[in-house]
Amino acid sequence: MPFCNVTSYQNGDGDESNINETNIFYRTYGHGSVKVLLIIGLAGTHDSWGPQIKGLAGTVIPNDDESTAGDRSNESDEGDGVEVCAFDNRGMGRSSVPIKKSEYTTRIMAKDAIALMDHLHWKKAHVFGHSMGAMIACKLAAMVPDRVLSLALLNVTGGGYECIPKLDRQTLSIAIRFLMAKSPEQRAAVDLDTHYSKEYLEEYVGDETRRSILYQLYVQGISSTGMQSKHGFDGQINACWTHKMSRTEIESIRASGFPISVIHGRYDVIAQLCHAKRLAGKFYPSARMVELHGGHLVSHERTEEVNAALLELIKASKSKMSLHDWTNLHKKSRVCKATRMSFFKTSSLSFMVDAVEKLHLFLLYFFGLFVLAFEHARRAVRSLKPVRVGSALT
Repeated sequence: MPFCNVTSYQNGDGDESNINETNIFYRTYGHGSVKVLLIIGLAGTHDSWGPQIKGLAGTVIPNDDESTAGDRSNESDEGDGVEVCAFDNRGMGRSSVPIKKSEYTTRIMAKDAIALMDHLHWKKAHVFGHSMGAMIACKLAAMVPDRVLSLALLNVTGGGYECIPKLDRQTLSIAIRFLMAKSPEQRAAVDLDTHYSKEYLEEYVGDETRRSILYQLYVQGISSTGMQSKHGFDGQINACWTHKMSRTEIESIRASGFPISVIHGRYDVIAQLCHAKRLAGKFYPSARMVELHGGHLVSHERTEEVNAALLELIKASKSKMSLHDWTNLHKKSRVCKATRMSFFKTSSLSFMVDAVEKLHLFLLYFFGLFVLAFEHARRAVRSLKPVRVGSALT
């Protein structure tokens, strides 16, 4: 199985016997001079990129590991084909699961991705990320902008309080079911409502709805990889909540001049569309906003449109298209965003941001107490034994 000991690359000592080593499981697909690094989101594994791997590399069969990464990196002999690498983030799948929550930040996970690029001897790559993976991709692009050819951010937010979904009955129900899910079957059921639009799930494919078909596939997938560990889940949540792109990092990405696509589903119940649009505006004129009819996993729900957008991004990078020709955003909107950012620097609004974060923590605490009380009540009811009094059963 292909693993990358990212610790040895990050330490720069080549010592793969480090007792605190972190191993990242990865797969490569296809061959070619065009390199694409795919970074998946929270609780996802590398094979969640299946539709994009097929669309970009032309196959979902991973490359055999009989040759070294160095042999595969000889770009001059590989033509114009595409080689794709997808991997399991730390805390999920077959990759290492650090115990400390502090070992999960988007910066640390971006370092994992950079180490993997070093392992594969990839000098440059197109970097595509989904959800948390898009946050990681942003950090990577800010840290090593000279190694990024293009950047695709699918269903992304700016992290922190922007990770809070729109509070309504639907998302509250999903949150409760997600926290209560203890089996692959329960997790699969809630994942469907999290990932796809209701309209898509209710469509019929033959005699069955997409929901029933996808449910079986999700149960099989979760059963094969296993439920995410508590350490992994808490750590990845921490990475999302602590993620933040500074103005310096944003400007570093913009100054690098590579094209960016921000791709989002209109009916995403996890990552709100308005946050993605705001982030795209900060990258003007590098960014193009691609809004599709889909949910959080728009890469599956609208595969053809997403793949077309990704291929167009690669093409724009190769042709060195002018960013002003690439973008579909307006400079005026960016000025408004910049003004808003400056305004947020005032002490009064900084106080408001702090208040919002404290309110979020309070809501999480209150919600946690609610779930805990519900669980205790459920267990208490189950533990009650029927007592026969006369002819009555109580």
